[in-house]
Amino acid sequence: MKTLYSFFIGLFIVNSAMAQWFWQNPLPQGNNLNSINFISSTVGYAVGASGTILKTVNGGANWVASSSGATNELNSVFFTDANTGYAVGMHGTILKTTSGGSNWVSLSSGATYDLTSVFFTDANTGYVVGRNSPILKTTDGGTNWVTLSSGINYWLFSLYFPDTDTGYAVEVGGAILKTTNRGSDWVTLSTGTSNLLFSVYFTGVNTGYVVGDSGTILKTTNGGTDWVSLSSGTKMSLRSVYFTDANTGYAVGDSGAIFKTTNGGTNWVVSSSGTNQGLHSVYFTDANMGYAMGEVGTILKTTNGGTNWVTSSSGTHPWLSQVFFTDANTGYAVGDSGTILKTINGGTNWVALYSGTSNYLNSIYFTDPNTGYAVGYRGTILKTINAGTNWVALSSGTSNYLNSIYFTDPNTGYIVSRDGIILKTINGGTNWVTLSIGINPWLYSLFFPDANTGYAVGWNGTIIKTTNGGTNWVTLSSGTTRNLYSVYFTDSNTGYAVGNGGTLLKTTNGGTNWVALSSGTFWNLYSVFFTDANTGYVVGTYGTILKTTNGGTNWIALPSGTTWDLYSVYFSDTYTGYAVGIFGTILKTNNGGGYPQGINDNIFVSNSLQLYPNPAFNQLTIKTLKKGCLSIFNLNNEIVLRLEITEPVTTMDVSALPNGLYMVRLTNDQTVQVGKFIKE
Repeated sequence: MKTLYSFFIGLFIVNSAMAQWFWQNPLPQGNNLNSINFISSTVGYAVGASGTILKTVNGGANWVASSSGATNELNSVFFTDANTGYAVGMHGTILKTTSGGSNWVSLSSGATYDLTSVFFTDANTGYVVGRNSPILKTTDGGTNWVTLSSGINYWLFSLYFPDTDTGYAVEVGGAILKTTNRGSDWVTLSTGTSNLLFSVYFTGVNTGYVVGDSGTILKTTNGGTDWVSLSSGTKMSLRSVYFTDANTGYAVGDSGAIFKTTNGGTNWVVSSSGTNQGLHSVYFTDANMGYAMGEVGTILKTTNGGTNWVTSSSGTHPWLSQVFFTDANTGYAVGDSGTILKTINGGTNWVALYSGTSNYLNSIYFTDPNTGYAVGYRGTILKTINAGTNWVALSSGTSNYLNSIYFTDPNTGYIVSRDGIILKTINGGTNWVTLSIGINPWLYSLFFPDANTGYAVGWNGTIIKTTNGGTNWVTLSSGTTRNLYSVYFTDSNTGYAVGNGGTLLKTTNGGTNWVALSSGTFWNLYSVFFTDANTGYVVGTYGTILKTTNGGTNWIALPSGTTWDLYSVYFSDTYTGYAVGIFGTILKTNNGGGYPQGINDNIFVSNSLQLYPNPAFNQLTIKTLKKGCLSIFNLNNEIVLRLEITEPVTTMDVSALPNGLYMVRLTNDQTVQVGKFIKE
């Protein structure tokens, strides 16, 4: 039992830092993937943006995320055996695992520049290249790294050693470096091209290939002394090359390009990939089984040597602008090309609904479980009365871009758009009238805390207010000239607005005065949502998610797991929230968003919770000096009970729990306390 308990403590620490927001679309995730490496016919790894590491143990049928502990983009992965592997990336990141990817540790190389490729020639000897042509070498499995002199000062993209002594690296300016003495000396080879070179692969000591920009494919048959240009038949950039034997090779690149040769590069034929997403890496485990990966989490697999490629990833990629839930399980997201997605199981599955339009949809709102509206470009207004099964187009009377919709009751609704246009309906959308506001800024968002009082925000810090259901609007002083994209009120007096450059405003007197809050970021903020008077969330550019638990006085940055822009955030209850954004991104949290960035360095974990009686029968008493959120987990690491702890001694009912062992976690911004009890 002691071993099991230790396991759970470790699991809680990992989950606290790494699994706060998880992907729901695309799947298994939507970050760019940059590199693939297989250690057997079934076990392989892929790495990419935001510290992404994926692993498969069944030949790519399923890919699961490993917790890397990194947030920097990872560009290359290499395994030396079934357990030991390395990943390198931006800002000098070097990670190592000795447990087959279960745990990763950060290695210190002294490098702070971006690293792009890693290659090991044996269990201990490895090389890393990156920006400004540093070449790092280790001879003790990454414990120590030394800097080798390359003789040039450009960005090296790819590295390959056909034997222990001989290695090649390609660089941004079209040069190729070669060493014949394990990196002690490097010579620059002439290629005859100035195109960017991205990937190098050798089928033997003398025969190698390089691919790059503008469809470049180069070949050498004398160890790099001479390079000849092969005709690829494309001008697209080729990002990765791989050969399964002396004659058969593959090159992949932009817009889903896959090319194959069966005669050592003399001729290349196009393979249909079925995607237009850029492909960054290709790898084959044998003559027939191969993989290609790239943008927005794209994973392709072939089982017949590239004749056919099937996707191992799923989901949609049109940009999503807003998410809205009608209950704990049922939600909608709208976006580019008339996209409307729906879930009826809390986001486990999202299905595309037929909207009847190809116009971009900016906003969605439901007045009851069946009746909903979506608005977008060219005056588009759609309505459903059967929970999204059918959508009908309503006449808006305008061709303007409609940016946000809000209803105060089943019949009364408002829409804001560019040029200061506000539309209102009092009959559930059958008719819309244009309201006069006296100014014409582009308006992005509106919110009504009650039937008569509403706010709209937009360009140049615009905030307008009505107290009579839109008949009259007055302009409020926001104190900023930055664009405001979202507004939200928690009561009749207290509201928030967010916008460009990390702008975050708050009012406590119904908009008469607005004060600037410190968001801690300069990224654009696009959406704000509060679950109660104190707890709120903001999302924005570069995967930004901010959280406050004290009404905006302080905001902490939560790890989102992506750098894609997020446009909308919505919580269906205190703990369950969703964020959507570009490339079809849908993220979910079921623990209130988790902990701030860098929590591994600051949070204290202890097993100091006092739980009694133990075993417990119907009641469990929790004694602690700390306030926070208490969660009870079963042995499947599923949360079965939650409670906010505000007193030193709290008693909770556990009579409904099945008999067995349970783990308990009490969390706040400074500590994690864990405990266990047996239910009998």
